[in-house]
Amino acid sequence: MSLFVSIITVSYNSSKTIKETIESVLNQSYQNFEYILVDGNSTDGTVEIIKSYEQKFKEKGIAFKWKSEDDTGIYDAWNKGVKMADATWIAFLGSDDVYELDAIQCYYDYIDKNNEELNYVSSKVKIINNKLIDKIEHKWEWNVFKKQMIIGHVGSFHHQSYFKEYGLFDTSYKIAGDYELLLRAKNNLKAGFLPKYTVVMNGDGVSLDNVNKALSEAYRARVTTGARLKYLAYIDFLIIHLKIKIKTLIKGK
Repeated sequence: MSLFVSIITVSYNSSKTIKETIESVLNQSYQNFEYILVDGNSTDGTVEIIKSYEQKFKEKGIAFKWKSEDDTGIYDAWNKGVKMADATWIAFLGSDDVYELDAIQCYYDYIDKNNEELNYVSSKVKIINNKLIDKIEHKWEWNVFKKQMIIGHVGSFHHQSYFKEYGLFDTSYKIAGDYELLLRAKNNLKAGFLPKYTVVMNGDGVSLDNVNKALSEAYRARVTTGARLKYLAYIDFLIIHLKIKIKTLIKGK
């Protein structure tokens, strides 16, 4: 039986969080998958933590691959992981994010029942920073997605065929490369939605500065992929920026 999914985690000096991430993968109820870790030459003990799990994955019969070397950013590292992947599906889990313990099983059950030539499946995501700060619960719809990144990309499943048809991540992006990748297919994306929370995402890195950078990159992605005309993409940018400012002001009260 071929491997169902390759889970890819990219890390750099993630010693404070990566153990919980790895544990959430190791303890999955469904185990026909491989785990790939791509580290960027960490100096804080991250590599030693990764090495310490080799035997644990071996004992469970789960393929475990890792490398540690310099990269040019997260999307360069993700591309390395994709090239190492041998499974039918590929998912990306941050080094400070965790899967629910039945996440892969739920994805497997959904895809098994709804496999209508799907090449992308997302789910619900919780974002936590000591407490629950947000939820992502939207399914993919082109008329909305072309204007805004509305889906939870973390932990979502991409079919290997998608990368073969549309290519790897554009490494010129620093934040919105996942959005740009999915925009390339436009309305031809064969997307499914698993209506269940499968991932808890760490919200510590969600700063206003990062949000502004993400919005700027998302604008560029919509224009360069031809998803939106330039003036419409700019209007989208302004509307989303205004919504975020209003939301921030309301939360600050």
